[in-house]
This record gives sequence, structure tokens and C-alpha cells, in this order.
Amino acid sequence: MKRAFSIIVTLALLTWLAADSRWKMVGDAFASITPGAFAAVTLALFVTYVLRALRVCDEFRHEVNGRFGACLRVILIHNAMINVVPFRGGETAFPLLLRQVFGISIVRAGASLLWFRLQDAFVVGVLACLVWPGLHPALRAAGIAALIASAWYLPRWSRAPHDWAGRGSIVSKLGKLRDIFTEATRRSRYGWWWTVANWTLKLAVQGWLLAMLLGTSFQTAFPGAVGAEAAAILPVQGVAGFGTYEAGAAAALLYSGIAMKDGLQAALALHLFILCSAVATGAIAWLFPSKSTLPETPATGPARK
Repeated sequence: MKRAFSIIVTLALLTWLAADSRWKMVGDAFASITPGAFAAVTLALFVTYVLRALRVCDEFRHEVNGRFGACLRVILIHNAMINVVPFRGGETAFPLLLRQVFGISIVRAGASLLWFRLQDAFVVGVLACLVWPGLHPALRAAGIAALIASAWYLPRWSRAPHDWAGRGSIVSKLGKLRDIFTEATRRSRYGWWWTVANWTLKLAVQGWLLAMLLGTSFQTAFPGAVGAEAAAILPVQGVAGFGTYEAGAAAALLYSGIAMKDGLQAALALHLFILCSAVATGAIAWLFPSKSTLPETPATGPARK
């Protein structure tokens, strides 16, 4: 009952905000999109949530034990939180939910989340170098090479033998974190494949929707979608990511001849669509609790190593 009441209050607040006449331009941006195209974009975006859930299932396959529905619920709630809580605070939902549902220790889940985010950054960075308009070919090639080399080297660096444990309290603690991160880079079997598949589909869908909002081609709009997501993975964000997301999209679209005002307006509409999708699916997932695998309550049950 409390959850339903919270959702009703949230929807009422969003309705009140949407009633402001200044939001009319956002509604006008969606007016040209057919219901069929809108449904296709929504379905494709949900598939990206499924791909992210499969990545988590692969990473924690021994603890998850085939409970894909519970993994999907964790992803949907986590996705809603990172879209709403400012300054990346919503990221904390991921290790807490894994602890609550599967008994995975917060430290281990946090290390895996860090590796997930690094994989996301590498993939989006490579795509940005590939499609960013006006970039010199030499810089494009150098950026891609540097990102691929970093993605290859980082796990190997973490796995290399080290003597950090005997270097003092601070370095010793960093050594433990390095060891935990090492385990995170070893567990996933198909992590890179899930990551590439997720971002390829997600950016393609967003590029398609942005093209419809701008009334332009996919080739013109796609760099804007990549620029928006490249800005969205920055470590510090505002409330719901507003500002940086739109700026990243508009900056990339400028090179394609899209005026700053038009780019910002279309990016805002795209951002609101993504935000509403995240909040709606997260709210639905929140209404259907997953049964915990812990022998006791989440507050007192021991974490699995």
C-alpha cells in the first residue's frame, strides 16, 4: 500500500510539472512520431534492460542460479535510481539490492559495478571516436587505440602480483581493493559481448528517436545520441543528469548543422523519454519484490563471500 501511494504521489508531481506551459515545446517534439514508432522504440529500449540483466546474471551466475527475473528487477530499480538520484548516488542501489536479494557482499558487488562502468565507458568512448563529426582521422585512430589498449591492460595490471599488503595501512587497503577488482574482471564470461550488444542497441534506438524528433536522418542524429551518453557517464551528474546530457548531444549535433537551440530541445525530449521509461519500469519492478536467498533478514543475514 505504501509503495502504491508513493507512486501515485510521484505521478501527481510529474503531472503537475508537465502542466506548465513551458513544457509545450517538448510535447510538440513528440507530435510527429507515430504510435507504431513510439512502441517500437519503447520495446527496443526494454530489450537493453534485458541485456544488462543478462550481464549481471553472467557475472554472478553462481549466486543468481538462474533467477533471471530477480536480476531484471535489480537492473530496473537500479536504472531508475541512477536516473533520479543526483551525483551518481543511485549507483548505491546496485550493491544493496544484490546484497538483499542474492546475499552477495557489498564490496564484491561494488567492484563488479566499477568494472561494468569502466566497460561502458570504454565502449561508448570507442563509439564516440568512431562517429564524432569533425574529428581528425589521426585523433580518431589514436583515441580508439588508446581506449582499446587501456581496456586490455587494466585487468592484466590488476591481476599482476604485488606487495601492496605490506606497505602500510592505506596502501594495504588499496591492495585489498585491487584484489577484489581483479576477481571482478575474471568472473564474467561474456561481459564484453553483453556490453557491446547493449550499447549498440541503446545508441541505435536513441539515435533513431533523436532523428525523428529533429526531422533529420539517422546518420545526422546518431552522433548526438553518442555525445549525450558520453556526457551521461561522467562521474558527477546533476539531478537526473539534466544539463550535461543535453549539452553533450547538442555539441555533437552542431557539427552536423543542427542549431544549438534545436539540438538542446530535441535532446531534452529524448532525455525525458528515457527518464520516464526508467522511472516507469523501475516503479513496476519495485511493486513486485524478489524473494531473498538469505537465511535471515537482509539487515542481519551474513554476506556471502
